[in-house]
Amino acid sequence: MVSDRVGDFIIRLQNAGAVGKKVVSLPYSAHLEEIAKKLHKLGYVAEVTTSTNPKMLDVMLAYDEKGKHLIHGVKRISKPGRRLYVNAREAHGVKNGTGARIISTPKGILSDTEARKVRAGGENLFEIW
Repeated sequence: MVSDRVGDFIIRLQNAGAVGKKVVSLPYSAHLEEIAKKLHKLGYVAEVTTSTNPKMLDVMLAYDEKGKHLIHGVKRISKPGRRLYVNAREAHGVKNGTGARIISTPKGILSDTEARKVRAGGENLFEIW
């Protein structure tokens, strides 16, 4: 049993891309589905689908025209043993704007730029670049 589902999710995406897999299957969670949809919107993931019996979350990875994985690195910020929160002003960009910070806010899962735009703070989940 995994105690940190978000950390497991992002590491699975990074590792699957490193070995060239096309699809990653995970046990379903509504929270992980929202994170995956946000990564799809940001361009790090090609497609997000759910399958039934058993309910799984299938994430198709995105690659560039040269076949390189679009996720170069991830860093888990808030962990189950130590939750870290940011307000909207502290939600700065990652890697000079080439990456994104994913934040769980009362308005849903947002990237750093969206959180600054709607002035919402929340749990600082992870950085991806």
